[in-house]
Amino acid sequence: MLIFALPKIKLLIMGMNKNTVLAWATFIMIIMGLLLIGMGAFKYDDVAGWGFASTGIGFLAIAWVFNALKGRV
Repeated sequence: MLIFALPKIKLLIMGMNKNTVLAWATFIMIIMGLLLIGMGAFKYDDVAGWGFASTGIGFLAIAWVFNALKGRV
């Protein structure tokens, strides 16, 4: 099954330009940032929660920069 999917994956990857890569990176960073903030808020109630939440905020800040770079690179 994987052999038949490889040409489609290669076509998908080769069809991406710089803006598409930045868009996917922004999307992944937003998801990871929200997951980290959620882990800090709901899973860890001690000091570790503050670390997870602040790291998640950092991920969202980097995603904001990636979004601002779209169209300029």
